[in-house]
Amino acid sequence: MNPTYIYRTVRFFFVIGFVILLLFSFFYLSKVTYPFLIGFAIAFLINPLVNFLETKGKMPRVLAVLIGLVLIIAVFAGLITLLIAEIVSGADYLSRVVPSHLDTVIGYIEQFFASQIIPFYNQLTSLFKNLDTGQQDTILTNIENVGTKIGTTVGAFIQNLFGKIPHILSWFPNAASVLIFSLLGTFFISKDWYRLSALGSRLLPNRAKTSGRTVFADLKKALFGFIKAQATLISISTVITLIGLLILRVDYAITIALIAGIVDIIPYLGTGLIFVPWIIYEAIAGDMGTAIGIGVLYTIVLVQRQIMEPKILSSSIGLDPLATLIALFVGFKLIGFLGLIVGPVTLVIITTLHKANVFRDLWAFIKGKDDENAA
Repeated sequence: MNPTYIYRTVRFFFVIGFVILLLFSFFYLSKVTYPFLIGFAIAFLINPLVNFLETKGKMPRVLAVLIGLVLIIAVFAGLITLLIAEIVSGADYLSRVVPSHLDTVIGYIEQFFASQIIPFYNQLTSLFKNLDTGQQDTILTNIENVGTKIGTTVGAFIQNLFGKIPHILSWFPNAASVLIFSLLGTFFISKDWYRLSALGSRLLPNRAKTSGRTVFADLKKALFGFIKAQATLISISTVITLIGLLILRVDYAITIALIAGIVDIIPYLGTGLIFVPWIIYEAIAGDMGTAIGIGVLYTIVLVQRQIMEPKILSSSIGLDPLATLIALFVGFKLIGFLGLIVGPVTLVIITTLHKANVFRDLWAFIKGKDDENAA
């Protein structure tokens, strides 16, 4: 056998093994270091603000980091407070109007039972009485089996639900500790950002350093582009929802539009979690005009989201619209709702590595310099 092909095969499996080892190492290390990974991500995001405060405000970097963190926390706290105030106001309104709507639904259910279920039950009863004893026993046995299965399933669900309550309660202290360590990690990483960058630069070989800068710059651009794209899509959905609700003269349109915008973050389901039950209720209550209006509004929001998402993602991240659409579909098929985020991110990483010539360098390593010179 040709030694050249043996060396290429060995180098190929070495590259594959190294990549797999790297991925597994990152996966297992991230389980115990994720607060600091979160801190790194936050430090990365607020670094432009910290640099601005440090250079334009003539502040020491420690003070710039503290002010940056305080500003970010204040903005989030203000938004959450405003949202909670709107939700409390809307909840107060709902507490006044829901009982009357609930009476309407109960009246509809009673009417439905009186006009449909009871006559159907009487027909089944008369049919059952006309059957012979063996057929009646079989039906009763099957009904008992179904009832037993339902009871077992419901009991197991309730037991499982109550069994998870201690785990849910234990999550709060863990979340608090993660938050504290993430903020501390953000502070120290952001404070020593350039020192850590210089340290990493000294540890990397020149070739990896050049490729790393390109990859980091492209990923930074893609990350901010992805955040910008999602914010744009959510804003468009919120504005369209608000305009539609104002046209329909719905009470607390701002609160509902804000909640719809937040829910729109959830992949695939999105605003349907609000609009679909609302449409069903209005139809049951007999207000077909409002039901049709909300249905048309939901259709408009859904269609614009499906049309605009690939285009905005591709323009913000710098990807081809068709490739972005394929990444969304493949990600959804492979890992569900999360794949609608993971798919485009994976495409960004692959595209970035390709632009940085990482794949070309790996292929050159597999072929070997001697082989290239011989060729």
